[in-house]
Amino acid sequence: MRDGVALTSLDQPLFAGAGVAKRALVDYLDAMSDRILPELRDRPLSVIRATGGQRPFMQKHVPDTAPAWIARLPMWAETSQRMVSYALCNDRRTLLWFANQRAVEYHPTLVRADRLDRMTHLVLDIDPPADAPFGVVISAALVVREALAGVGLEGAVKTSGAKGVHIVVPIRRDVSLDDAAMATRAIAARAELLDPAATTTAFLKSDRHGKVFLDATRTGGATVVAVYSPRARPGVPVSFPVAWEDLERVSPQDFTIETVPAMIGDSDPWAAALPAPQHLPSELVDEGRAIPVPRIAAMHEGKRRAAARRAGHTDH
Repeated sequence: MRDGVALTSLDQPLFAGAGVAKRALVDYLDAMSDRILPELRDRPLSVIRATGGQRPFMQKHVPDTAPAWIARLPMWAETSQRMVSYALCNDRRTLLWFANQRAVEYHPTLVRADRLDRMTHLVLDIDPPADAPFGVVISAALVVREALAGVGLEGAVKTSGAKGVHIVVPIRRDVSLDDAAMATRAIAARAELLDPAATTTAFLKSDRHGKVFLDATRTGGATVVAVYSPRARPGVPVSFPVAWEDLERVSPQDFTIETVPAMIGDSDPWAAALPAPQHLPSELVDEGRAIPVPRIAAMHEGKRRAAARRAGHTDH
């Protein structure tokens, strides 16, 4: 029992391939609660759970069996076309309850409950092709940093806990969701122009040709894995902040639930790395206005290619 939460089956394997027991997850999240909770507080939360030997799955809706003291926020989910009761993980007790439910990953929204129409930060997700070395990710991240500097913006960088990195740009809360999305697209496009041989903004994988994808689609009600969140992958790596000057000297495998607490001690490198919220230049928003929304453009292109294939088949 911790903070009124009954903990169960702590010595069972966390999930197949984790290499640790459930106790390691609970202990890690407890030790890191004062660092991770500020990233989750008042943000609708989705989690990835690993239960009962099944493959890890994403859970958005708080189960009816969850304790009444967990804060909730009902929201309409476009993907499932229904009302979803999202949890707000605002305190240690809620975090421990999720840990006991084998919630390994924590994916908060980019908006807070008090202003669902305002993103608090932009996110550029640097996504390398399969089996690419981490060096190509570093190079792409530095190009994005250069693009940001070109419009007077700063970002902080963290490993995704998988194969890429996230560049986070805090913004003032006077920016609409649409303007924030347009600015994100414009930053990615500027970065692509700086290194078109190695980076791409192409949403369709078939159009990337082995380049690093500068993903500018984390906007609006989207989520991104929280800094310090574990990932449901072998060894249970952690999304971890890295100073720009250290980026070329690290590997994502350096940061796991077993190594991170001792590595940072009482410090909070993410809080130290994040710049203050920034004003978005109007010219950046205007640039993004001329760039098609990637998912919509990809959908139309997919339909066009399918129609062309059907036409070609008919001709034969």
